[in-house]
Amino acid sequence: MSKATNRKIKVDPTIIYPDSDGKPMADNTKQYQYIVMLHTGIDSHFANNPNIFVAADLLWYAVEGWPSIRVAPDVMVIFGRPKGHRGSYRQWVEDDIAPQVAIEILSPSNTKAEMDEKLVFYEKYGVDEYIEYDPDRGRLQVWQRKGRKLMPVVFGKEWKSPLLEIALRLEDDGELSAFHPDGRKFLTAVEIDQLAQREHARAEQEKARAEQEKARADRLAVKLRELGIDPETLR
Repeated sequence: MSKATNRKIKVDPTIIYPDSDGKPMADNTKQYQYIVMLHTGIDSHFANNPNIFVAADLLWYAVEGWPSIRVAPDVMVIFGRPKGHRGSYRQWVEDDIAPQVAIEILSPSNTKAEMDEKLVFYEKYGVDEYIEYDPDRGRLQVWQRKGRKLMPVVFGKEWKSPLLEIALRLEDDGELSAFHPDGRKFLTAVEIDQLAQREHARAEQEKARAEQEKARADRLAVKLRELGIDPETLR
C-alpha cells in the first residue's frame, strides 16, 4: 500500500481543480448498475472502519499544481483516509495517499487506447490493485502491483482481492457477481430495497402476532378474575 508523507499543505488559490469533468457517470443502465452494486457493497463491507474511504465517479487529482493529471475511477478505495464528503480527491491534501484500489466498468464507448492510458495512469500514480470488467464481453481482468509495475493476474472464474477481501466471480453467462468474506452476495439497489421490504413485513407480522398474544392473555386474565382466580398465582 502507499505510505503517507507528512508535509505542510500548500494551496495555490490561482489553480482550479474542478469537481466535475463533464462526463456522465455511466453510458448505460448495465454499467451504472455494476458501479452502484460494487460501490455500495464495498462501502458496506468497510462501514465500521472510519479510515477507509470508498468513492464512485470521483475525480482523483494525483499531483499538486497539475489539474490535468486526473482520472475518475468508477470505484476507488483508499485505505488510511477518513470517510466523508469530498468534491474531488486531491492527493496532496490527503496525506499524499493514493487510492490503493481502482475499478473500471467498461461501456461500448471505451476504446482500448483509453483503457490502456488508464492502466498506465494507475501504474504510475500508485494503485496496488486495478480491476476492469467488461459487461458486454463478460470479461474480468485484474492487475496487481509488483514493485513499480501493475502485472496481470491469472485466475479462473473467481478471484479474491487481498486488499478488499471480497471475491469476484464470472458467472457462466458472463455476468459479474461479488461476495463479502462471509459469502453474502453483493445486492443491487432493487434487491436491497426488496430485502428491506421483506424485513419490514416480517417485523410487522411479528408485531401483530405479539399484539394478538397479549390480547389473548388479557382476555384469559379477565376470565380467571371472574372465577375468583388471581392470574399472577398461575405464573
